[in-house]
Amino acid sequence: MLTFLTVDVRFPNMSDKSFKRWLTPILYDCLKAAPAVFVNGPRQAGKSTLVKQLATQLINASYISLDDLNARAAAENDPLAFLRQFDGPVIVDEVQLVPSLFRSIKLLIDEMRQESRKAANGRFILTGSANIMALPELSDALVGRARILTLLPLGMGEYVNRQPVIERLFENGLSLSSNQIYEEFLLENWIYKATFPEVALMPTKEREGWYQYYITTILQRDVRQLAEIDKISALPHLLKVLALRMASLINDSSTARDVGLNAMTYRRYRTLLQGVFLVTTLPPWFRNIGKTLLKSPKLFFYDTGLLSHLLDIAPQKLKESQSPLYGHLVENFVATELMKQMTLLSKLTLYHYRTKDGREVDFVLEGPMGKLVGFEVKARSSVTADDFAGLKSLKEAAGDDFKHGIVLYTGKTVLAFGTDMVAVPITALMGE
Repeated sequence: MLTFLTVDVRFPNMSDKSFKRWLTPILYDCLKAAPAVFVNGPRQAGKSTLVKQLATQLINASYISLDDLNARAAAENDPLAFLRQFDGPVIVDEVQLVPSLFRSIKLLIDEMRQESRKAANGRFILTGSANIMALPELSDALVGRARILTLLPLGMGEYVNRQPVIERLFENGLSLSSNQIYEEFLLENWIYKATFPEVALMPTKEREGWYQYYITTILQRDVRQLAEIDKISALPHLLKVLALRMASLINDSSTARDVGLNAMTYRRYRTLLQGVFLVTTLPPWFRNIGKTLLKSPKLFFYDTGLLSHLLDIAPQKLKESQSPLYGHLVENFVATELMKQMTLLSKLTLYHYRTKDGREVDFVLEGPMGKLVGFEVKARSSVTADDFAGLKSLKEAAGDDFKHGIVLYTGKTVLAFGTDMVAVPITALMGE
């Protein structure tokens, strides 16, 4: 079971509100077991605050950020000498800005391990706003020497200081009690709470400017640092086009045509947007069960508040207009909530499921030994037996590996629709 340390993440100049981040105890345990821990995730997700708070309260570590141009220049000039100046543990923030540091970190870890493998543990805490898995030349240097963790924006449970429910999903499918009454899910309330910590504490009138500056920073700085691209001016339009395709099957040729790019260039740009944690894709779930399944991935944004900004319409107005985009927005929100909790456990993979005859399940969570939990998302407060049709199809395809089918909806009560099928309020993902 996950245990939680009393480390608060506080944000200066905002308010007295603090958030206990679920990743804290995992980060601490990793530091005791490995020479380096790399915490990656979106900018402004709280990485720097988390590691600095951990360093001051639980370990005595130096801190340096490579966003500082002087520090970056020194690191680029002589990476090995730059790192040797620190006698004990050191936090290197935005380490991907100086790629040559990774090789030097590898050399120093190997030196320390020759003297004492145990003493080498916990020496480097690295953070980065680029997905290390998208940078194989960097991640290869950390193989066998580092744990890689991901910190995403706040989850609902972190906002209200509850414990995650991810471990229970393969036990009882969140169905704790049919008598429990949950909070009604209102996207317009949660979209600006389960988001970037700074936005969660921000007056409403300041949010739009924050999101616009955030997007500009990511596209003008972080994307450029990952790769040289010819048409940087196409990226804002590309993001808006992708926003309209959230929670949908990816059609590269159609999207490329809409943004005026050739298919190869478009795919490269989408990969870059994934590398800086703006968007992600979920692969389809399938096994060797014939050729009846669609095998295209689905697109999601890592933050629904940012997504709403790109759509340029408030969630409540989108709901009132009865646009199908509202249902997709709720589905994207659930995707982010699942992904946030998945960062706490290894060996979990998220998929979607869709057959050629129209049966679909929004999310398929695969856990240890290939066991599956299916989630169907409904942006309404009522549920019918027909809502379980896709989950029953998944159950038939998965056989004994199928554990639970869950319809997540905006209502307040848990409703059983069979021994392994249950309707659960979205707010149950908040934890306990």
